[in-house]
Amino acid sequence: MLKRALLALVLVASGLAAGIVLTGRMRTDSSVEAQSGPSAETVPAVAEQRAAAVTATAAPGPDFTRVAEATVRAVANISSIQVVRQRRSPFFNDPLLQFFGDDAMFGSRDRYDSSLGSGVVVSSDGLVVTNNHVLGQGTIETVIVSLADKRELTARIVGVDSWTDLALLKVEATNLPVIPWGDSSRLKVAEWVMAIGNPYQLSQSVSLGIVSALGRSNVGISTYEDFIQTDAAINPGNSGGALVNARGELIGINTAIFTQSGGYQGIGFAVPSNLVRHIVDELLKYKEVRRGSIGYLEVAPLTTQVAQQLGAPSADGIVVMDLRRGAAARAGIQQYDIILSVNGQRIGDTATLLKAISDAPIGSTATIEVLREGRRQTFKVPVERQGQRPVAPRGR
Repeated sequence: MLKRALLALVLVASGLAAGIVLTGRMRTDSSVEAQSGPSAETVPAVAEQRAAAVTATAAPGPDFTRVAEATVRAVANISSIQVVRQRRSPFFNDPLLQFFGDDAMFGSRDRYDSSLGSGVVVSSDGLVVTNNHVLGQGTIETVIVSLADKRELTARIVGVDSWTDLALLKVEATNLPVIPWGDSSRLKVAEWVMAIGNPYQLSQSVSLGIVSALGRSNVGISTYEDFIQTDAAINPGNSGGALVNARGELIGINTAIFTQSGGYQGIGFAVPSNLVRHIVDELLKYKEVRRGSIGYLEVAPLTTQVAQQLGAPSADGIVVMDLRRGAAARAGIQQYDIILSVNGQRIGDTATLLKAISDAPIGSTATIEVLREGRRQTFKVPVERQGQRPVAPRGR
């Protein structure tokens, strides 16, 4: 009975949150306060304000011309051709006929798809980082990297990581221009940045903006989310391009935009360079990204209603709705435990828990603090190598 009540509360809360994310719009205050004309006493003040506004408008912005000259040649165009198997059946969307095997009756055919995007040269001997989604879906047949010097080179896929939507390519070339790595942990909100893309082979496409936010998660773009948010224009085709700072350093890989019309609306997301470097190192060494796991957990946000049901004093933490056999279960964590922290890091949402566990060194021990029936308890949980997604959000 308790589980049904909790499930209902969780689903209502999750549905409400999803509605805000999907349908929410930035509101503009359209009300205008009625004002009379300025009096004689206020004319000088108004004139001064107008002069200041004109001066501010005329003030030059940051000069990124040298940065652009030093970096644009390291951004390439990526084109990919994929083979997608498509069913011939006219009843493709009929679940009953699919169950009885319509493929055997009608067969299938191969369809060729293509995709375009951008990529960043990160080593002079031909390593190129791009987004996984730029390579497309299906069986990838050919990937072409078009460099700034007009060369078109066939690329080999070193590895991909769907969790962060990153891919690493290798072309046979030497002495390529590169963008030096920057430290994304030093980024600050309102810092000026430049986005560079090579969309649709329109080379040297740049846009300027600022860092709007850091550490964005729960966006719904990828499994592992820790995005830089920027208002530098990132349009379709710029995916996989570079986000650079005023020192000409690579501090992010442009990945996605938030849009309700299909066009740019001032909210773009980039994967931080420190995370990109980690993914590149993992793919070079292991051809995959190794991550920690404590077993499969099904978790949900802790609302005030759920907290009251569980006897919690506040809505801090996330609640374990279900778990399967694994390290967490063996260590003593149970259904309806409220996870408060992992290795001293406060856990407020699923994304934070996912990052805390997956980033933990394999073979280490995670200290997990939970609240059970109003009492705090601490568990030591071995971190194992991940075989499947360790955390599943309820209601998504």
